[in-house]
Amino acid sequence: MGGLNTGKFFGEYRHSVDDKGRLTIPSHWRPEVDSEANNFLALASLTERSVTVYPPKMIEQLYERFSEISMGDTNGQRAIRRIMATAHNFSCDKQGRIHLTDKLMQHAGLKKSVVLLGEASKFVIYDESFYEQLTEGEVGVEDLAKIAKDFGF
Repeated sequence: MGGLNTGKFFGEYRHSVDDKGRLTIPSHWRPEVDSEANNFLALASLTERSVTVYPPKMIEQLYERFSEISMGDTNGQRAIRRIMATAHNFSCDKQGRIHLTDKLMQHAGLKKSVVLLGEASKFVIYDESFYEQLTEGEVGVEDLAKIAKDFGF
């Protein structure tokens, strides 16, 4: 199943969470079931109601960043504790589903309908109604032109 994923996530997809907290991942985002790439980490966002899902390459980068935070940095250590308290490590099953923990679902306010948003190196899961509110009138054409210019497009 899958095998097309190279750790790049693009697009917006709307799916449903089943009664057991399982969510189907878009087929081209899925790694082979038995591959090393089938190892994800889900974290509750600290800045909004969402869940961010990281593939193996990004997990290693997160661990490196965490290890750079000094033991004497109390704010940094608190942030790590808060982030890791809801962390969930998982793999896709043969049907391309992942399981979301109750903690993650409660944090993000996830109900039945969700939006999976690819953000290049990771993807984010939002409750559909919250995502609609979030993106309503988000960025105007002029703002997009400025952002594109800032990125050199």
